[in-house]
Amino acid sequence: MASDQYLLTYFTTMDNQGGIIVKDTPKLDLDLYISNYKGRTRFDRLLLIGHCSVPLCVDALKAAIAEAKSGKDIQRYRDAWECIRVAAPNEPEALFDQTWVTSMEKSNKNETHRLEAELKGYKNNLVKESIRIGHRDLGEHLESIGDLNAASETYIKMRPDASTQAHIQDVGKHIISIMLQKGDWSGVAGNINKILLNGNSEQNNAEQPYQKIVSGVALLGTGKFYEAAKCFLETGDSTIAQHHNDIISPNDIATYGGLLALASMDRQELQSRVLDNSSFRTYLELEPHVRKAVAMFVNGRYSACLEILESYRADYLLDIYLQKHVPTLFSQIRSKCIIQYFVPFSCVTLDTMSAAFAKPGESFEAELVGMIKSGALNARINTIDKLLVAVSVNPRVAMQKKALETAKNYEKEALERIRRMSLASAGLEVKGSHKAGALGGGSLPGVGDIWYESSRSQAVPGESAA
Repeated sequence: MASDQYLLTYFTTMDNQGGIIVKDTPKLDLDLYISNYKGRTRFDRLLLIGHCSVPLCVDALKAAIAEAKSGKDIQRYRDAWECIRVAAPNEPEALFDQTWVTSMEKSNKNETHRLEAELKGYKNNLVKESIRIGHRDLGEHLESIGDLNAASETYIKMRPDASTQAHIQDVGKHIISIMLQKGDWSGVAGNINKILLNGNSEQNNAEQPYQKIVSGVALLGTGKFYEAAKCFLETGDSTIAQHHNDIISPNDIATYGGLLALASMDRQELQSRVLDNSSFRTYLELEPHVRKAVAMFVNGRYSACLEILESYRADYLLDIYLQKHVPTLFSQIRSKCIIQYFVPFSCVTLDTMSAAFAKPGESFEAELVGMIKSGALNARINTIDKLLVAVSVNPRVAMQKKALETAKNYEKEALERIRRMSLASAGLEVKGSHKAGALGGGSLPGVGDIWYESSRSQAVPGESAA
């Protein structure tokens, strides 16, 4: 009972701070889930679960304490300890380990001084490769102790000494790693473009899984669901993607790709890009419920699709990249299901719609009213007969509207042509240089050369006559 009281106090505080509280038990196994990742994302995910999940809170925070103490970031240990001392003060992990903190602070300080001294020696020797490696080692150390801003500045200093394409890509990946941790999505997109521009086609193909993963996460962070879905669906080889589990795991690729596709793609695209996609099928095998939900939507079993997704809502709310987008994604998928369900009918009883889509304790009619007002659903509600009636488009009005648009476009084009003719007749037309065309500046290959040769042959008789 005392432990429950501690948890109640902890989650009341989290709720007052605007955090998301997940009361349902997720389907994931915490140990198996976290074993899919490596690097600093492990702690971030454990701490998020400790902040949000009521059933897994204590286990996640204890694992976060252990993860923090296996690294060198003291602030992460403090953050996890601050949580567990409120949520579970009777646990052994709730005792602050001052000895570890003191020794780690001393060790980190000594290591920083050592790496800075090495880098200074490399700069005195003026060996570019040694300077690049010195900056890289110092940046990785600063990143491991949690000084992300200093690590980012150190990684940027690697650029002048990057002499090969592999070095340029290495610099970009280190900077992207920092920006992902800071949530700087525009910076991530800019740096991934630099990696692609500096590499050749073979290197870009080898880096395709990494590029698609990072671009997909950045686009998801900015709410561009359709573009993010295409990136995840085009990730490619799952064995290469497994090496980038310091960002997301192959299971996450399946979940992100399937959910975002359901929210943003039509039935035809879902069939071709998701279900018939041979490269993405290997990811869907890791998360069969995602494939089943997409198949249910494509086959018109909308209520079953929504039921599958709702059963995994708690899992999605515990994902660091997906959490804040879950309400929007579920709302878009639900609206699509309702619209597609209604498409074949001219009218449907509200009781039938409620049986298929109504949430327990909520008014489905109010949801339909909201969809009609927003323009998502082209229908009317007959409150007397309790019917949802489709609004048929008047073909005469549609034809007249199209005719008016065509007339306006014709008038606009005619005015532009008259303006062009007036400019030409007044001698205000800007003509291109003939010399530029002779040097191959034309849009068609070889045309500039042909024109130049013909003009020379016409000019020769005049020169001889002179």
